[in-house]
Amino acid sequence: MQYPVPHIINEHHFWLSSQRCIFWEEENTLIVCDLHIGKTGHFRKSGIPISQRVYTEDLRRLLSCILFFKVNKLIIVGDLSHSRSNKELDLFKKWRNDFPSLKIHLVKGNHDILSEAWYKECSITVHHDKLCVADFCFCHDACLKEQRKGKYIFSGHMHPGVKIRGMAKQSLSFPCFYFTDKYCVLPAFSKFTGLALIKPNAKEAVFAIVENDLMKVH
Repeated sequence: MQYPVPHIINEHHFWLSSQRCIFWEEENTLIVCDLHIGKTGHFRKSGIPISQRVYTEDLRRLLSCILFFKVNKLIIVGDLSHSRSNKELDLFKKWRNDFPSLKIHLVKGNHDILSEAWYKECSITVHHDKLCVADFCFCHDACLKEQRKGKYIFSGHMHPGVKIRGMAKQSLSFPCFYFTDKYCVLPAFSKFTGLALIKPNAKEAVFAIVENDLMKVH
């Protein structure tokens, strides 16, 4: 794992990881979004042969990030799950039971349609609209009302990606962290997702995830 890249917002220290997460130093918290647990199982039910290893690799990566940063809290900025309950969600429940001291907060996304009982069984604190801590607010999609209150927003949902062009005019697209002066859009934690290409301006900060490295895009 590449050593995390620091990014300071309102005098708070956020460490960007090439593993598609952010460590918030002052709160000892890991921030992720768009895990889409159960998506590969959903595709298999539809007859599309997607290996479950795609999902189990995501879980292993999440575990490695939790252990690396030694966090006591996890904030999921929407779309923990992809659809209704399946075997992959059962695996997540077993994974969760191995970390009873870890506090998990979920800000619900458009795919989070599981029953309240399921979240309670997993000891997940659910926030239906947003979660605000200090000068920051976490919501799955853009939270314009909180922006107007002066909160800095962390969101997900759009799965941001950036196109990088090479010397021979070839180009490749990569997931990225996208920072403006008012909000940050996190990359989807799950690797089994598409990309929505962004067109940042010169004042915005973009960190592309190229394999297991972070590259600041100018």
